[in-house]
Amino acid sequence: MTFKYDIAIVGGCGHIGLPLGLLIARAGKRVLLADTDGDRVAAVSGGRMPFTEEGAQPLLDQELNRRLSVTSETRDALEAEGIIITVGTPVDEYLNPKYAPVLGLVDSLAASMTKGQHILLRSTVFPGTSERASKLSSVLRAGVHVSFCPERVVQGQAIREIGSIPQIVSGATAEARAWSRRLFEGLGAPIVETGMLEAELAKLSNNAWRYFQFAAINQLFMVAVGHGADFREVYRAMTSGYGRAASIPTPGFAAGPCLLKDTMQLAAFSRAEFPLGRSAVQVNEGLPNFIVNNLELTDDVKLEGATVGLLGMAFKAESDDIRDSLSFKLAKLLRFQGAKVLCSDPYVKHPDFIPAEEVVRRAQIIIISTPHRTYRDLPIPGDRKVVDIWGLREGIDR
Repeated sequence: MTFKYDIAIVGGCGHIGLPLGLLIARAGKRVLLADTDGDRVAAVSGGRMPFTEEGAQPLLDQELNRRLSVTSETRDALEAEGIIITVGTPVDEYLNPKYAPVLGLVDSLAASMTKGQHILLRSTVFPGTSERASKLSSVLRAGVHVSFCPERVVQGQAIREIGSIPQIVSGATAEARAWSRRLFEGLGAPIVETGMLEAELAKLSNNAWRYFQFAAINQLFMVAVGHGADFREVYRAMTSGYGRAASIPTPGFAAGPCLLKDTMQLAAFSRAEFPLGRSAVQVNEGLPNFIVNNLELTDDVKLEGATVGLLGMAFKAESDDIRDSLSFKLAKLLRFQGAKVLCSDPYVKHPDFIPAEEVVRRAQIIIISTPHRTYRDLPIPGDRKVVDIWGLREGIDR
């Protein structure tokens, strides 16, 4: 059977799907990006990246309407030999994983697919989801091959990383694994092949491990500061010239759409026998409260009636992504204490945000909530109280 496209990516205009689609198109494949987000479809169709991704815009300029097409209709993906699913996999209000939408999408696609087509799950999924997807009656009836190859790049660096870091490949059939292996080898990536459950756990464990690391340093930060120590000095003493401490991050907000969510997916999978994960959540999610409480305990600070400036509202440095950013939680806590909060971010467009220079001019207290590089040398008057838990202005890199 002849297909109109080699690859279709569902969720293809998002942070996972779009960079991958650009790279596959550059490798010579005919790619369709299918997405139900009208704003993102309009942006990509118009030749504009809808979010910050280093190196992506030149590729979009090169491949759009050449080997790269865009649609808002998910059913158009059926015209491709292989369909890659990159839709989000959130947790619910109780931090339990929601895997039914992914299975429902696989089921609806497979119902109209033909023997020999492929579905590749790229989204992070609850352990066991891939196997369940491969055993859906619609999948078995159509003879569709299902594989799981998790995304594992640093957001904003996908163009550079997808072809250079090892790609985990797993599949329900030998044909699924071979097809997925060829796809990523075509992008120049090293391959790590394993079982589907092992691949799912590897992805979640990578993110949980990183979350644990942030929780550990954030806990140590709170202990030191709570006893009056200068943690910048503690960190310097811990790490300076000491190779074994080279991987220790600086304190700071551990947030975004992956780390907390994936840690909680492991907690759910372990049937609540996961105290380390739950403790990490308590520490990392509690850091904004600690900052506010510590300010209130400072003799020369009174939050009620004060103007507090937050520098950085994205969840990570050099990003425009505000999903699950703890900066917003910090702002809410400060307002609850009676402070007027001014927010700024050079990457995030928001009607209520103001330039950093204006924040510094108007606020008595400045909190560097996201360590964007531009704040490192931002002039701040000496009479302002500055909270820099990241150590950004000390030249410490996370």
